[in-house]
Amino acid sequence: MAQYDAIADEYRASKRLPFREFVERHTLFQILGDIRGMTVLDMACGEGFYTRRIKLAGASNVLGVDISEEMIGLAEEEERIRPLGCSYVRTGAEEFRAEQAFDIVVAMYLLNYARSSRQLQRMCRACYGALRPGGRLVGVNDNVRNPPLGTESLERYGFVRSGPALPKDGDVTLYEFTNCDGSRFRFENYYLSPRTYREAFENAEFRDFRWIDVSLHPSRRGDGSWLRFMARPPIVAFAASKAERPEGGVPDSRC
Repeated sequence: MAQYDAIADEYRASKRLPFREFVERHTLFQILGDIRGMTVLDMACGEGFYTRRIKLAGASNVLGVDISEEMIGLAEEEERIRPLGCSYVRTGAEEFRAEQAFDIVVAMYLLNYARSSRQLQRMCRACYGALRPGGRLVGVNDNVRNPPLGTESLERYGFVRSGPALPKDGDVTLYEFTNCDGSRFRFENYYLSPRTYREAFENAEFRDFRWIDVSLHPSRRGDGSWLRFMARPPIVAFAASKAERPEGGVPDSRC
């Protein structure tokens, strides 16, 4: 929480970096598809960047959850200035307990803050518990299939990431961003292996968990400046779903 309270404004400014729009946002909305009339929970919503865009895409009800007081403050300020009907709750993802079941949970860069397999499982269970039967979890994450293996400079895209040459579960991945306006900030994520992720989703009883390669917006295809980013993408998308309740079954009451 503390690191994001300190960099809330700079992190919000980073949403203007081109990779955010042409890779990250494009990929997310490709996976989401038509969400008109759906209820959506935005876990780790930050300053509400995607919370608002999900509402603008036609979702009927969108709730954003984040642990950072400063981030939630920015989100609520934006809602006051330009109201869309989004609402926000400040709490950690692991502690969140939904008062309603959602059609979709979006987790943008939530899971890469888990420092251990146990913490990752708690995050997955919280997402699972917030979904209706048949609901989906989708998101974007550090690409744990493609860790930095030392220092990897992606400065032309706005950041440098670094980590151990041979990462193991719990190791830090450091991100150092430079925004379009020249402001700089850094934050830490944590590496967990692809196997640890798969086990966490299985233990949370999600079905059909899968990694999804990010894609480049059609307007930028053929632009050679994106070749390095897309050849070894530092981010990856994922999706999973909650099984439909068996006929004659009872609601899932697990935390």
